Amino acid sequence: MRQDHLITATQLSRGDIEAVLDRARAIAADPTAYADRHAGTVLALCFFEPSTRTRMSFDAAAKRLGIDTIDMGDVSASSVSKGESLADTVRVIEGYSDALVLRHPSEGAAQMAAEFVDVPVVNAGDGAGQHPSQTLLDLYTIQETHGLDDLTIGVMGDLKYGRTVHSLATALTNFDARQHFISPESLGLPRSVRFDLHETGAQIREHDDLGAVLPELDVLYVTRIQQERFPDENEYHRVAGEYQIDASVLEAAADDLTVMHPLPRVDEIAPDVDDTDHARYFEQAHNGIPVRMALLDSLLESTHE
Repeated sequence: MRQDHLITATQLSRGDIEAVLDRARAIAADPTAYADRHAGTVLALCFFEPSTRTRMSFDAAAKRLGIDTIDMGDVSASSVSKGESLADTVRVIEGYSDALVLRHPSEGAAQMAAEFVDVPVVNAGDGAGQHPSQTLLDLYTIQETHGLDDLTIGVMGDLKYGRTVHSLATALTNFDARQHFISPESLGLPRSVRFDLHETGAQIREHDDLGAVLPELDVLYVTRIQQERFPDENEYHRVAGEYQIDASVLEAAADDLTVMHPLPRVDEIAPDVDDTDHARYFEQAHNGIPVRMALLDSLLESTHE
């Protein structure tokens, strides 16, 4: 992977994706072979929004590579609360680290940050924009269960504000994938994302009902309705809970359907799905370790060449 930063899934070619996933598979098979590979390196975790899986898996992935981590901590306890700009914050932290992982509520924040520093920046989510490292672990999970070509995937829930959706849909254009998007009209794909997908010739269809397409899916990717993104709370309450699945809904699905979710979930996937053969979302989260190890290894390797 020949990139200085990972900001958006549009950067990723099929070759880039396959290289990271192949390396992740090698790491999963023998993690000890990569221990201390980057000893003496420091990774800065800069999270301006809450995170459990992304923050902890990057932390764990780094440490398994021998990388030390420093954490900016709670934004309210940092100089950001004094009015420091993002540009100044990352320029300061660059002096303490060899790479940055950044999550920020503003779309485009990671791209802006990358313009002010000379160390690799990984976008760990920029508002309703992109979340490319999540997409890499999503693709790894899909590849393990169905492969990435001749794939029929349904993406259901919040497609408007769902950054994981935007990144995944973009990355899948590198493969032979038929993409079905299921949501209420008010939470459909943003016009810009839809335009970009059409420009690549992607095979996409949009629906407001899961039942019409469920039997033909290989993968169902469910997303949370993101209350924190809604400018109008009344709009959120109009759609909250509208798209939910439980074990009875999945009786109409193919036996080998894989159900995924970037987590956290609220009520969009009932607990009774957890005990079915379809559920892969906890495995999906665990895949963040080898995939993020592979990503960090690739980015840091490139900076040393």
